[in-house]
Amino acid sequence: MSEIVRPRRSALYVPGANSRALEKSTGLAADMIILDLEDAVAPAEKEASRTRVCAAIESRAFGPREVLVRVNARGTSWHWDDLRAVAATPAHGVLVPKVDSPHEAARLADALDELDAPQSLRLWVMIETPRAVLAAAEIAASSDRIEGLVIGTNDLVNDLGALHVPGRMPVLSSLSHTILAARASGKAVLDGVYNAVRDTEGFVAEAAQGRALGFNGKTLVHPAQIGPANAAFGPSEVDVQRAHEVIDAFSQAEAAGEGVTVVDGQMIEHLHVVHARRVLALQAQIEALTTAA
Repeated sequence: MSEIVRPRRSALYVPGANSRALEKSTGLAADMIILDLEDAVAPAEKEASRTRVCAAIESRAFGPREVLVRVNARGTSWHWDDLRAVAATPAHGVLVPKVDSPHEAARLADALDELDAPQSLRLWVMIETPRAVLAAAEIAASSDRIEGLVIGTNDLVNDLGALHVPGRMPVLSSLSHTILAARASGKAVLDGVYNAVRDTEGFVAEAAQGRALGFNGKTLVHPAQIGPANAAFGPSEVDVQRAHEVIDAFSQAEAAGEGVTVVDGQMIEHLHVVHARRVLALQAQIEALTTAA
């Protein structure tokens, strides 16, 4: 698995039809901004929103944040015009909903090539149906242009006939399967949204669960969720201190000809050092992003 150190703790959906929200989002502390042309935009507003979103990207007002555009799904009358428009901007990525098969994912990558989109425009796909979950590994591996997967828990719960419950037991297997699929191909993977925007306690619990499962970050529906997401998916001061201790202790052990050591009563071997270095690399990127913003 490749080392993924770019901060993707928080990915805020911003409605493309809302000029005020677009302007406000340029100053928010989210690692990623997902400019939404799909669910958040009424049919009558699709074309105007596309123009508005592309202009916002061209303005480069988002600074160092990673900017994605969620386009309308394949099969809609707006999909190809969305792709064509985004391919001509300096966006970092295009997020495509309802990708159910590796063939669809590969076709999307080919379409971006045909549109002469630069390789810097990465493809992100949403895993939000039972079929997509079952094919997630093949989808993730279908193109080198694919940067990551985003799980769409709202649609998935609906398609399963399941319920939104604390702890997300009905979709835990789907969450883990999607993470495995992403990691097998060295791709990033983002957790789904938490709908109850005023339930901070519930959001914090779900974000902690997502971090424990292995997601890089969480997609968000409200700016109030940015801070808790950044805290959940970013290294704490304790994590950073521990990482330094692990690296220092293992270096001393290696110098003494040992392949393992002990830190605070826990055995430390090379895999723990790899994790510690990943923690420090992520923290360095977060600090660089914060400074640049």
